[in-house]
Amino acid sequence: MRINYFLILTITFFRCSNPNSPSNTTESKTNVLVIHVNDKKQTIHNFGASDAWTCKYIGQWPDDKRNQVADWLFSKEMDADGRPKGIGLSLWRFNIGAGSTAQDNIADEWRREEGFLKDDRSYDWSKQAGQQWFLRAAKQRGIEQFLAFTNSPPVQLTKNGKAFSDDGSQANIAAENYLPFANYLFTVARHFRDAGTPFNYISPFNEPQWDWTGASQEGSPYTNNEIVSITKILDSILTKNNETTTIQIAEAGKLNYLYEAADKQTRGDQIHTFFDNQSSLYVGDLTHVDKIISGHSYFTTTAETLKSTRQNVSSKINTASVPLEFWQSEYCILGNDNEITAGGKDIGMTPALYVAKVIHHDLTVANASAWHWWLSVTVYDYKDGLIYADKNKINGQIEDTKLLWALGNYSRFIRPESVRIGVTADDLNLSNVNGIMASSYLNEEEHKVITVIINYSTSDTALKFQMDGASVSSWQPYITGQGSDEKLKPLAAINETDSITIPRKSIVTLVGDLE
Repeated sequence: MRINYFLILTITFFRCSNPNSPSNTTESKTNVLVIHVNDKKQTIHNFGASDAWTCKYIGQWPDDKRNQVADWLFSKEMDADGRPKGIGLSLWRFNIGAGSTAQDNIADEWRREEGFLKDDRSYDWSKQAGQQWFLRAAKQRGIEQFLAFTNSPPVQLTKNGKAFSDDGSQANIAAENYLPFANYLFTVARHFRDAGTPFNYISPFNEPQWDWTGASQEGSPYTNNEIVSITKILDSILTKNNETTTIQIAEAGKLNYLYEAADKQTRGDQIHTFFDNQSSLYVGDLTHVDKIISGHSYFTTTAETLKSTRQNVSSKINTASVPLEFWQSEYCILGNDNEITAGGKDIGMTPALYVAKVIHHDLTVANASAWHWWLSVTVYDYKDGLIYADKNKINGQIEDTKLLWALGNYSRFIRPESVRIGVTADDLNLSNVNGIMASSYLNEEEHKVITVIINYSTSDTALKFQMDGASVSSWQPYITGQGSDEKLKPLAAINETDSITIPRKSIVTLVGDLE
């Protein structure tokens, strides 16, 4: 351990509000965060978001608009002032549509999707042109990881000929169409591989616990038995054809379905069901099934469930018969709790801080090795998008959000294969969900340590960093905060022995160069 004692330089961020206000106070004590470089946790593979619904239109807007959206999402470049041009996502989720666009039976056409499969079972690769544009734009801006997911099998293969369910308890696809469905997924993956944007992952089942009978969007329920039956067929096809694409399951609609059956007896307890070798539905030995279980953080983010649910996920993961990872593969703000409501457009810090808190707990309590947002672009009066756009098929206005840049505090700097490392503080409660939340990550390839600090409280907090196991020559801070220009805004660099004041209701990421 290297410990230095020098005069502490405090960098203070001034606010225009009344300095005597209780909500603008600064703690007089400088708290010390100890970063334990050799206390290695999980490897972080990627941060991602989805093209679902809106990108089919936004991807065909004028070049200046769609390129700006792509830059916000994917760019790893800095402008002349050292400010990130975008949040540098490291995975892009491509929605393989089921073909509901042609049917006119889902009320909101922005929630329908085209499909590549034609009625004669041939393929039309010109479909989903807007989404394909974003796929290429992501590749051009350096994204190397792509995931293709389906909400429903193609309408040509479903039981009712629609992209949503009539039954609600079983898959909207008959057993005789499992093989055609698996062949369809393989053919799509092979096409995009040959086109230069190969899918690293295929996720065939999305939120199988929900009934999907509302005709509000594409979707299908699946029992665990149905998931395994289709997965085994797809695995055999990928293996036979020496494909590198791997299968991910099972995009659980809530995290508790990963570790308990709850109210879905045939669709829950998925960690045990799929990855315990004593289970009759064990798939952990299949060649092309990733040793990853994915779930969505919806409806588990209140103060009462935030920690306990994620502790349960982590504990259950450790019982698997194979080394297993957890990916948080979809989230946006749904439902209402005491802190936030899902409805209503909000480009400010309230949703940004709320989501940052969820990311923090998914990474540090559930030990997620990937974290993905839902709609990259939304056209709704709702807190479900990183970017807002007009609901116009041809052209319109776009607007970034503090939520976009809050995710960027993680995605832009914590690059793939960085490793989470331990953080402690003797005099600061890092378990306080309404206070300071801190996490650190080691990027050995680039010789950097990245520390993300969320100040959820109403007081500015002074922090000093102490390295255990390594030394940092300097820290470069970036802030996403309440100021209009605080969108990963670079601040003055500080030395290893300096302190920094983290403003109330802000997120600050510090990038340190290892000596």
